[in-house]
Amino acid sequence: MTTRVLLADDEHLIRGAIAALLDLEDGIEVVAQVGRGDEVVAAVAEHRPDVAVLDIEMPGMDGLSAAERISSQCKIVILTSLGRPGYLRRAMAAGVSGFLGKDASAEELAMAIRKVQSGGRYLDAELAAAAMAAGDSPLTERERDALRLAGDGATISRIATELHLTEGTVRNYLSSAMTKLNAQNRLEAIRTAQRMGWL
Repeated sequence: MTTRVLLADDEHLIRGAIAALLDLEDGIEVVAQVGRGDEVVAAVAEHRPDVAVLDIEMPGMDGLSAAERISSQCKIVILTSLGRPGYLRRAMAAGVSGFLGKDASAEELAMAIRKVQSGGRYLDAELAAAAMAAGDSPLTERERDALRLAGDGATISRIATELHLTEGTVRNYLSSAMTKLNAQNRLEAIRTAQRMGWL
């Protein structure tokens, strides 16, 4: 039986190379390729892959957000060049079955695809160890939302409008996040949270 694969990566050269290498593997066929995270849901609906291989960092929508939307329709393997500990935890919560670095070999990726297709999990050992060592995010969901929007350049008033909060409450969430992350200012808190994969 052939495993049908969808590839999502915004780097055309990398996506094409991965597709070419996977097509050389017995029992694996790349049925679709997309270059943006916000194209994943429609491509899954159209091509009905068994496994979606998603990059984390993509324009339009990140791979973890896309994974949340398609996890009931196919198995998911996340590929990342960013070994941020929080990403693995978020991936597991999003229903991802496979998680490995972009420095993995084509054989390892094919092994991961086969394993998740058969109902198993495939986790990069180094990323898993780093995630366990880092612990859980200390941020609440609202603190994460406020930091994420601030990181996108939103003003306090825009964050308040988007989250349906008062400006004072937004300031409190940002201040609380800075305290929890031992950050001197908002920018430092955003960088720390991003580095850990908590945003």
